[in-house]
Order: sequence, then C-alpha cells, then structure tokens
Amino acid sequence: MYMSPVATIVQAALLALVLTAAVYDFRFRRIPNWLAVTGFCAGLALNTVLGGWGGLGLSLAGFGAAFGIYFLLYMIHAMGAGDVKLMGAVGSLVGASNWMVLFASTAIVGGLAAIVLVIVKGRLRQTFWNIGFILSELLHFRAPYMTKDELDVKSEKAVTLPHGVSIAMGTVVLLYLLWTPVL
Repeated sequence: MYMSPVATIVQAALLALVLTAAVYDFRFRRIPNWLAVTGFCAGLALNTVLGGWGGLGLSLAGFGAAFGIYFLLYMIHAMGAGDVKLMGAVGSLVGASNWMVLFASTAIVGGLAAIVLVIVKGRLRQTFWNIGFILSELLHFRAPYMTKDELDVKSEKAVTLPHGVSIAMGTVVLLYLLWTPVL
C-alpha cells in the first residue's frame, strides 16, 4: 500500500508523540505539559506547512473535537487533565475525522485492556454495576464521582489504567491496520 510522504511525516510525528506519552504515563502516571504543547504545535505547524490554510483549519478542527470530547470526560472525573491535553495534541496532528477513527480505536483497545485489568483485580461484577450507575447518574445530569469515590479517576479507590498507554496502543493498532494491505 502506498502512503504519501505527507501522511508518513504526520504519522511519524503522531507515533513519536503517543509513544513518548505512553512511557511517561506508564512510569509516572502523568503526561507532561511540555509534551502535549509540543504535539499541539507540531500538529499546527506540520498541517499548515503541508496543507496551507486548509491544513491549519484541519488541525484546529481536530484539536477542538478531541479537546472538547475529552474535556467533558475530565469534567466528570473520567479522565485526567494530561489525557485531555494529549488527545488535543493528537487531534491537531490528525484532524477531526481521522481523530474520531483514532478515538474509536483507542476506546476499543483501552476497553479490552480495562476488562483484563478488572478481571485480574477481581472487580468485574462491581465494574458492570458501576457502568449502570454511571449511566443512570449521567441521565439525571449528576456527576457519578460525587456519590461514589471509586468513580473518580483521582481517587485511591479507583481502578485506573494509564490512558496514555491506551492512546498509544490504539494509535499503533490503527496505523498497523492502515499500513497492512488487504488480501
């Protein structure tokens, strides 16, 4: 499968960003601001240089979509601030429509990793109950973490997974699928 040099440059920057974030998030359970800001600036610069004003618009739309969706997750304490900033940077690199595909890939891969984690921790039944509780609370416009500490990503009681690792795994899987020719 032929990939344009433009796509290759952006994908290389994307991989560098998410793999570096995964290492930091795994080791320190945080994603540094300098990394997210660098990724955001790289997204703006690369897309502007490679696509002109249209590239800049693509980059800003990607940032807005990613940051906006993840900010909502941050507001209900389902994500950390570093995850929001990292996904904003990822969005600035790939644009809004590509980010939605990457978001789906990250959700699937991260969801599978989370299932394994809760099984290993012996919390599968509690997790399913918590999902129902979260949905009920959100339907009533209440923040689930206000009632149950274990639903706050910042709580010691929460079963957490470094989301930067999930973002990197989802990105790698998606890029592998894009680069692998269909038989």
